[in-house]
Amino acid sequence: MPINSKNSKSKNMNNTLFFGLLMSSILFFTALTSTTVSASPEIEHWRTTNGARVYFVPAPELPIVDIRIIFNAGAARDEDMPGLAILTNGLLAEGAGGLSADQLAEQFESIGARFGNSAQRDMAILSLRTLTEKKIFDSAVNTLTTILTQPDFPKAAFERERGRLLTTLKQNKQSPGKLANKTFFNALYTKHPYRNQPTGTETGINELDTAKLKTFYDKYYVGSNAILAIVGDLSRTDAEKLAQTLMAKLPEGEPADNIPPVEALTDGEEIRIDHPSAQTHILVGQPGMKRGDPDYFALYVGNHILGGSGLVARLSNEIREKRGLAYSSYSYFVPMQQNGPFTIGLQTRNESADEALNVLRETIGTFIKEGPTAEELDAAKKNITGGFPLRISSNKKIIDYIGMIGFYQLPMDYLDTFNERVQAVTLDDIKNAFQKRIHLNKMATVMVGGNVNLTEKK
Repeated sequence: MPINSKNSKSKNMNNTLFFGLLMSSILFFTALTSTTVSASPEIEHWRTTNGARVYFVPAPELPIVDIRIIFNAGAARDEDMPGLAILTNGLLAEGAGGLSADQLAEQFESIGARFGNSAQRDMAILSLRTLTEKKIFDSAVNTLTTILTQPDFPKAAFERERGRLLTTLKQNKQSPGKLANKTFFNALYTKHPYRNQPTGTETGINELDTAKLKTFYDKYYVGSNAILAIVGDLSRTDAEKLAQTLMAKLPEGEPADNIPPVEALTDGEEIRIDHPSAQTHILVGQPGMKRGDPDYFALYVGNHILGGSGLVARLSNEIREKRGLAYSSYSYFVPMQQNGPFTIGLQTRNESADEALNVLRETIGTFIKEGPTAEELDAAKKNITGGFPLRISSNKKIIDYIGMIGFYQLPMDYLDTFNERVQAVTLDDIKNAFQKRIHLNKMATVMVGGNVNLTEKK
């Protein structure tokens, strides 16, 4: 769970100010166009003097700018102190440049700017949305720069945020879904940095102190380890000035080392955990693929058919529609720097858990063996490519994409060629990719629920 900047009593004032200033521009822009722009945004790219890679998309339609600063400093860098990355990221806005967390939050809120920060497995993020009116823009950028470059790591804030994380971890033990997810990642990534949750562990968090956070910050929050994504109402010249303002005070440093490859599972494993819940949570899967994987589009389109398209997916049809065993079922890939998880999941009544698991396995096995039908592939392509304009229909969605493109160093024409590459996927491509990459007999299975017949294995 990301640690975000504080919310104060002036939150409502913040929302009123931001939307009040923005409303007239939105109404004007809506009057000008009633159609969604389907063309992919043009991405401009350069480096700052200290090595940060900048990705910029001009969006003059509205007087706002979205900024996202991404560091290769996620939980995979925690090493033997799980929780280090998220606490380091979370403390940045808890005191910087001699200002308290409340003072920093007030500086954003008084001008209607929105700040956020979070840490995931691969990356740590700081974000800002602000209006482009000069006084507001300059104030918001200056506050962000202070947080980024002058964190104080105050002791009191550290103890408070550490306490919050420890409370979260205790609460997670009572959640069958959280317990299933943690156990699932442990099974897939036994000795790999992806094993631990970004929220860390009680042991890891209790071993941390502000000196360790400062050391982590000094190592990873550097120019050559940073991606800066900018989308908004700026010229290229203004975007370059913004990039230099934000990044110039960071040392150049060194890029983070490569994360080690993920070892494939060699055997299947089934873990059943008794938990006093009305339903059983089931997760089945294995390490899947990484960003830029040559099989990405075949696996992506294939999974859309298998379990990624909601109620019309094959898993949902077999488990929900035909048998009524679960309200929903799903499957998805999470590509990361190394092979992220391929996850299939559902929740079902405790007494139906084994039946639902058998149907899930049979459905996956059939799909791997036979692949999709021509009708399924045609429907999937239409659904994916038809919905593509909605994926880039706002500044927030665009910055999500260009941040991903920058962080994972994907081709600059990734968005331009996305639909073309989806359309190029064939039935044989999907069948071959799933047979080569997905192995039903080597998957981890986790079941957490209130079935007295479950054999507990922790």
